[in-house]
Amino acid sequence: MSAELITGRIHSVESFGTVDGDGIRFIVFVQGCLMQCLYCHNPDALDIKGGKIVTVPELMKEIVTYKPFLQPNGGGVTASGGEAVLQAKFVTELFKAVHQEQLTTCLDTNGYVGEYNQDIVNLVNESDLVMLDLKQMNDDIHRKLTGISNQYAKKFAKYLHQQNQRTWIRYVIVPGWTDDDESAHLLGQFTKEMDNVERIEMLPFHQMGANKWKTLGKEYKLEGVEPPSAETLKRLQSILASYGHKVIY
Repeated sequence: MSAELITGRIHSVESFGTVDGDGIRFIVFVQGCLMQCLYCHNPDALDIKGGKIVTVPELMKEIVTYKPFLQPNGGGVTASGGEAVLQAKFVTELFKAVHQEQLTTCLDTNGYVGEYNQDIVNLVNESDLVMLDLKQMNDDIHRKLTGISNQYAKKFAKYLHQQNQRTWIRYVIVPGWTDDDESAHLLGQFTKEMDNVERIEMLPFHQMGANKWKTLGKEYKLEGVEPPSAETLKRLQSILASYGHKVIY
């Protein structure tokens, strides 16, 4: 099937992202996600039947207008979400088109991969960088935080390591959920031998998605939870760094 015939559902785009991969990024927020993270800041992107239907050429027509700004310093296009892996064929074709324009590609994912079929292999192969969310290494807490087991994300992390795929790990620091020493040690231990992991990014929890939950008529269960303190971030950074990782926040 040609790229012209492959359609995808997207939530939105952002033209000048600076924290979602190398350089300046054009970010495509893919529609649909099977996780139900309590802190999700794009709950309107969860519905797999929502969003806008687009083709790769339609997206590329807009992307190439930003090429002079994206190309320096390894910039390019990041597929985020929602969850980009759910539309692997579409994102792969998009990434192929991006590479033809001499721009880089980045897959931002929660690693919720079921079957490791050719579509997943192709998607990883077309990704210059994978940013993988490892939300919590304790499976019981992970289930309460996201609605599913962490075994999928852990398996995907191991797959990326086996493929020597350049990877950044993202870890959201949510007070009461992921800000304890034990959770940080578990993450450090799990990723210690993964030499494909260039760094761990700690992302401080924020309340920016709260109003979207209310607008959608959904209960926001983290109401009143404050962002982590500077002291907490420094403590967790020290723990993770002790396992040999570069850790930023």
